[in-house]
Amino acid sequence: MLMHTTLHYLDLIGTVVFAMTGLLAASSKQLDLFGAIVVAMVTAIGGGTLRDLILDQPVFWVAQPLYVYIVVISALFLFFFARIKPVPMTPLIYLDALGLAAFTVIGTEKAMMLGVEDAIAIMTGIMTGVVGGIMRDVLMGEVPLIFRKEIYATASFVGASLFLVLSHFDLNTDVVIVLSGSVIFLLRLWAIRRGIRLPIFQPVSHE
Repeated sequence: MLMHTTLHYLDLIGTVVFAMTGLLAASSKQLDLFGAIVVAMVTAIGGGTLRDLILDQPVFWVAQPLYVYIVVISALFLFFFARIKPVPMTPLIYLDALGLAAFTVIGTEKAMMLGVEDAIAIMTGIMTGVVGGIMRDVLMGEVPLIFRKEIYATASFVGASLFLVLSHFDLNTDVVIVLSGSVIFLLRLWAIRRGIRLPIFQPVSHE
């Protein structure tokens, strides 16, 4: 129960961070405050919304409007804070990795509790973690981050797969959550620090 409570708080932290990354992306396109909040909202809750719709479940932020309030407050805070001081990016990178881990584990666990097939549970976890960012980048007219060689969706895939595999053993759910989430978090940070990226698709020219 304690770990599930912790995961809930991590979910809220992830919502805050993803909202902030959405706002920062909006700032690069010089959107007004309303447009920036819309992008922040899509980034923070887009993945979970699509997950719930696909699983035919009540959309989480409709059942818990707290998430909407958190996004708006976070976006407003950063909108005005950034006018006074530069936004520290290093903490956001760590928190973004933490949010990715929490969202992926939450999405995978929710799908498994509904009894879906293993492959669907993994896809649901990945979707929860990365779709908000995809929507953000598409709205900003950018190639989505996960399609640009970044170890992002890959980290989510590894963690979701590990969560599913470990869940088939006689392990405490809290232990499974910690191990899976830690792998996502550490893999993402390792890739950033080492500059590890996936190879690009570059067919041989037939000239």
